[in-house]
Amino acid sequence: EYGKNNAADSRDTNNPYDFKGVEAKPPPSSYNNRNVISRQKQTAMGTAMRLGTGAQRLGTAMKSAKGAGFKSKEKFDPLEGKGPAQALEKNKDKSEEENFKELEVEVHTLLEQSAEAKIKKNFTDALAKAKEAANKEKKIRQIRESTGNLDQVNIDLTFYVFYNLANMYHANQMYQEALNSYTIIVKNKQYPQASRLRVNMGNIYFEQKKYPLAIKMYNMAWDSAMPQNKEMRMEIKKNIGLCYLKLGAYGRAIETYEDIMNDTADFSVAFNLIVCIYALGDATKMKSWFERMLMIDLPGSEEEETEEILALQNKNKDEDAPDIKDPLKEYLKEKKKEAVKYITNAAKLIAPVIEEEVVQGYDWVVEMLRTANLQEVESEIEIAKAVYFIKNKDIEKAIELFKSFEKKDKIMMARAANNISFLYFLENDFSNAEKFSDMAIQNDRYNSKALVNKGNCLFTDEEYDKAKEFFLEAIGVEADCVEAIYNLGLVYKTLGYYNEALQAFEKLHSIVPNSEEVIYQLGHINELIGLRRQALKWYLILITKVPTDSEILSKMGFLYQLEGDEYQALHYYQESYRYNPSKIDTLSWLAIHHVKQENYEKAIELFNKATLIEPKEVKWKLMVASCYRRMNLFQQALEHYEAVHDTNPENIEC
Repeated sequence: EYGKNNAADSRDTNNPYDFKGVEAKPPPSSYNNRNVISRQKQTAMGTAMRLGTGAQRLGTAMKSAKGAGFKSKEKFDPLEGKGPAQALEKNKDKSEEENFKELEVEVHTLLEQSAEAKIKKNFTDALAKAKEAANKEKKIRQIRESTGNLDQVNIDLTFYVFYNLANMYHANQMYQEALNSYTIIVKNKQYPQASRLRVNMGNIYFEQKKYPLAIKMYNMAWDSAMPQNKEMRMEIKKNIGLCYLKLGAYGRAIETYEDIMNDTADFSVAFNLIVCIYALGDATKMKSWFERMLMIDLPGSEEEETEEILALQNKNKDEDAPDIKDPLKEYLKEKKKEAVKYITNAAKLIAPVIEEEVVQGYDWVVEMLRTANLQEVESEIEIAKAVYFIKNKDIEKAIELFKSFEKKDKIMMARAANNISFLYFLENDFSNAEKFSDMAIQNDRYNSKALVNKGNCLFTDEEYDKAKEFFLEAIGVEADCVEAIYNLGLVYKTLGYYNEALQAFEKLHSIVPNSEEVIYQLGHINELIGLRRQALKWYLILITKVPTDSEILSKMGFLYQLEGDEYQALHYYQESYRYNPSKIDTLSWLAIHHVKQENYEKAIELFNKATLIEPKEVKWKLMVASCYRRMNLFQQALEHYEAVHDTNPENIEC
């Protein structure tokens, strides 16, 4: 019960929080604990912000009622202490289609490896990989067939596997296996475009020289090729024409090549056509088609003209501009070079036969080339004309023609001077030969043949050291210049530098392994050094190439004699005598051998032959008399001695 408030009248009745007139304490409540509760709230909120989980925030909210006498429950755990869930297990079982895809990837990998091996010219490995790919692809088809999914077979992969296998068989020259693989593809109706592979089959028959079968395949490929694919059809026709040419069916070949020329003119086709006409000997047609050949545009001619105009326009602007390599320009240069080669060969072929007089034929060809503005080919034909004069021993005309090149460009002048130098060298006019070799070098210092000619002139003058320098310079210009290497070896051999000579000839032997001259030099130098066994090894190689060379056989007999092998020496001397019975050294050795063996009859026969070969040589007649004396035929011996004494009374031995 509250006491009476005397100051009740002074209360502000409009203000509910005016307790001026209240003397008794109010009942207990949480109002006075407001600050404490507030601090507890702040602490709990701070904890919730740090921890940040839903469960902790819920716990904080419960703690906020602690001041009101409530108790918070335990921390809320929605996972009930079980911890995080385990990772999902991967599906261990693959589907059937995934397995097929993996196998197909393996096949693709093998095919790529096979192709890479072929590019590296490793044909055996390429074929092995192709076979492995084919086996795996076959396994895929068999599994699909067993599971009833044959319609899902990758027919493109099958095509590529068989095509690659056929290609690798072809590369390994296993022609029948390659044809079998191509046949499988061609006969499969699922591949309508596969008929073009008959070109490959035709190529195989061509390599086997089965030209009728090759023609059949090419014709089938040509029939199946679409008319829009004009370029491919022309290439197939070229192959057909070449087969007719190989068969000697020149009329059919001419028809084929004329069809191509009337459709798409080509230098290689024009050349083959002229060859066929040349075989038939039709001079008029040769002239006609050669003129037609000269009318074909040279590859890259327009581009060269444009480039020259631009070069003139930008002459002052781009003087220091770097020369940028243009692959297309290089390609056109190569094609032009190839075209010029066809024209040159055709001109050299027909020039001697198109007119009754050979010189007139050359003159007609030169005139045509001059009209076509082909100066390079024109010079080539003039050189060929000079060579014709040389073959006919008309040296003066050849030299006169070569001298006409003095007014032409330096390269052609160098070639002409080089030829003149060689002609004078053959005529043993070494001073003029050296003069023109100097002129050739002056016009073209990098002409290896001119340097060789100069070295030869110095060699004949016995200036071996100077000759050696020119031969070395020629090798520096052209590393595989066989003339320079051979002559350098001769210089070293002449100077007595046998080791250096051996090195030169061994290098040359690696370049031209079948050269009898090089093999002989290797054997002879080893003989000079005293390495008889090594010399015999080279001579044995040499007689497999020239088995009738009596000089080498005699040398081998001599070396075996020095080695103490009398049996082999006798064999090779007899072989030498069989091929050249007039070789006096061989006759002498064999006769003396028979004397040692006391086979005097045979020795007398050989000594009599030696007397016929060298009738003025007394010793052979004395040897005959000696043989009679050894046989105790003293009367015959005395008669021979008397005959020798009558002709040579001063001979003391007689």
